Amino acid sequence: MKIPFLGHRQESQGVPDPEGIADLLSECELLRSQASQDGVQLDDSAASLEALDQLLPRWRDDEEVLHWLGNDAGLYLGTVIVRTVPGATWEIWPSGQPVVRLASGREFDVVASGHEWAASGVPELSQLYGEVAEV
Repeated sequence: MKIPFLGHRQESQGVPDPEGIADLLSECELLRSQASQDGVQLDDSAASLEALDQLLPRWRDDEEVLHWLGNDAGLYLGTVIVRTVPGATWEIWPSGQPVVRLASGREFDVVASGHEWAASGVPELSQLYGEVAEV
């Protein structure tokens, strides 16, 4: 798996492995664990984003969990977009920040959106997905 933002790029500077990047970014272990505890199955669908929006935000009392869950929520939102919106792909900015790029070239900082959702619940993940999917 060739993932450029992990370092040690001794190999030729070819095109990164998009499937490897997508697999790595889709793990979202903390979010998946939290959702599972509340009976929500994350199946990388738009419906699962709606289910996440309905969770009680127990994580807001713990700053460390809030930060990591925000990252995971953004990466999960990006995963759903990449897997369900035709032409959407992961892009890694030079800073290392993963974003979703649509076929139109428009980019979305899904991690920032995940942090906003984890901290306040607004905007809802399903709402963000709907806005992106309509573009």
